[in-house]
Formats: sequence, structure tokens, C-alpha cells
Amino acid sequence: QLPDKEGQMYYVGEDNLYLIPTAEVPVTNLYRDVILSESQLPVKNCAYSACFRREAGSYGKDVRGLNRLHQFDKVEIVRIEKPENSYAALEEMKDHVQGLLEKLGLPWHILRLCGGDMSFTSAITFDFEVWSAAQQRWLEVSSVSNFESYQANRLKCRYRDEDKKIHLCHTLNGSALALPRIVAALLENYQTPEGIVIPECLRKYTGFDIID
Repeated sequence: QLPDKEGQMYYVGEDNLYLIPTAEVPVTNLYRDVILSESQLPVKNCAYSACFRREAGSYGKDVRGLNRLHQFDKVEIVRIEKPENSYAALEEMKDHVQGLLEKLGLPWHILRLCGGDMSFTSAITFDFEVWSAAQQRWLEVSSVSNFESYQANRLKCRYRDEDKKIHLCHTLNGSALALPRIVAALLENYQTPEGIVIPECLRKYTGFDIID
């Protein structure tokens, strides 16, 4: 079950292993060849991992710094749903990402990707972007997708309903969030002559309110 990013993955030939491009890959594979009971749905997972990408074929002015990282940390949310509930779940996931960005007080917007920009595995994808004052451009920090039954069909991830009939699940995943660009956005948007102000929602974790 390799994702659409197979061409961007690092492969360790001697060990026959891949470095994951996103935590979605190992998390969804936990449910390979699994038949869930209807009462077990929805399944909600959250993973924090390092992600590795070759970024092969990248060129031009937007390849340096935070734009094309070969390794970065990311929080991933993954859901397995009944087909009739997957689009409501997609809205919940979008609301979750939106809530994080609003709590952080960052300028953001959301884009619905056209078919040419989506992966072949996805039925619908929304990207969240934050404003980079230094680059004067928007940078993607989250991508939320509904794959409907595409991944589940390859995984053979199914559920058994009350009538003992077996159906394919729907799978969804999203970034919440890609950390390097979020940190950069915080540094840019909260910079003052006195130092970097810590967003109020983070102060209970940092124990201080400014980096001077």
C-alpha cells in the first residue's frame, strides 16, 4: 500500500525498507486485511512522526528553506468511516485544522484542489495555507482528503454491518499540522521590537509569553 508519493520516497535497498513520506502510510496499514464491526466505527487515529521526501524533480526559485524539506515533523489525523458518514467526517477534520490555525492567530485560507492538483487516490482534497510575510506568499501547512473507498479497497479494510453484510470502509487523512512552516509563521507574525510574542494558547505549555 504505497501512497501516491512513491516517487518521492527514500528507499533503503539493503534492508528493503522505505522511509515514510507521511504517517498516513503506516497508520492506514494497521487496518490491512481487517474486518471491523459496525460498532467500532468511526476509527480515529492521531500520529506524530518524522516525514521524509526526496522532492525529486523540484527546481526553480521555490526549492530552498521551508519550501522543499527532505525531512520534517508532522501530526497526522486518520479516520476510517462508514461510507455514508465520510463527508461529515471530512467537515469535522477541516473544522479541527481551522480551529488550530485560529487559536494560533495566524492568517490563513483554505483551497479546494482541482482534479489536476489532487493525488489519484483522493476523491476530494482541501489545502490550508498560512501567509509567509518573508516570502510574500501562502505556504501549505495542512492537506485534508477523503479517499472514499480507494485506499480501503487496496487495503481490504472492511466492516460488517448488523445484517452480517461486509462493506468497504472509507478512509480520510489530514495534516494537523506541518510543524516547520507553522513555527516559521509564528516567528514572522508574532515578531515585535521586544521579541517574539508567544500565542496565548501556547503559553500554558511554554511557561512564558515572549522570547526576547
